[in-house]
Amino acid sequence: MSKRLTQIATRTGDDGSTGLGDGSRVPKHALRVHAMGEVDELNSTLGVLLAEPLPADVRELLVTVQHELFNLGGELSIPGYELLKAEAVARLDRALAEHNAQLPRLAEFILPAGTRSAALAHVSRTVARRAERALVALAAQEAVHEAPRQYLNRLSDLLFVLARVLNRANLDGLGGDDVYWRSERLARAQADPDD
Repeated sequence: MSKRLTQIATRTGDDGSTGLGDGSRVPKHALRVHAMGEVDELNSTLGVLLAEPLPADVRELLVTVQHELFNLGGELSIPGYELLKAEAVARLDRALAEHNAQLPRLAEFILPAGTRSAALAHVSRTVARRAERALVALAAQEAVHEAPRQYLNRLSDLLFVLARVLNRANLDGLGGDDVYWRSERLARAQADPDD
C-alpha cells in the first residue's frame, strides 16, 4: 500500500476520469465514483465529530465506524469485491439498541441542534443519508452487495440516536435535552392536556 500512496498528484485524472481499485478507469461523474465520494465525506464528518469531547464508548464506536466506512469505500472502488460484511451491520444494530434504550421516548420531532457534538452527529447523519441515496442509485445500475446499503441505513439511525445521547452527555457544560420542534399540535397538547 505504501508504494501506491507515494505519489498523490498523478495528473492522470486531468482528463475527467479516475482509476478504480481494479485498474479500470471511469468518468469522475460515474455513479460509483459519486458513491465513493459520499462515503468519504461521511467518514470525514465523523473525523470532525471525533475531534470533540465524547463519552469513551461513543468514541470507540465511531472509530470502528470510520474503519468500516474505509472498508466500504474500498469495496466500492473494486466492482464485485466485498469488504463490508453483515457482522458490521449487526454491530450497528446492537449499538443502536443499546444507546436508544437509555433515551426517553420522543414526544415530537427534534431539531438537529443542541450541543456542538450533537449538532455534528446530526450533520454526519444527513451525510450518511446522502451516501445511502448515492449507493441506492448505483445499485439501480450495477451490482452492489446488500451489507453496504444496510450499513448506511443503520448508521444514519445510529447517528440520530447518538446526537440525542450527546445532548445529554454534558461534556461541555451545555448538556440537557433534545431541542424540540415547536409544532402547533404539541403546543395545543401542552396547553390542554385533557384534549
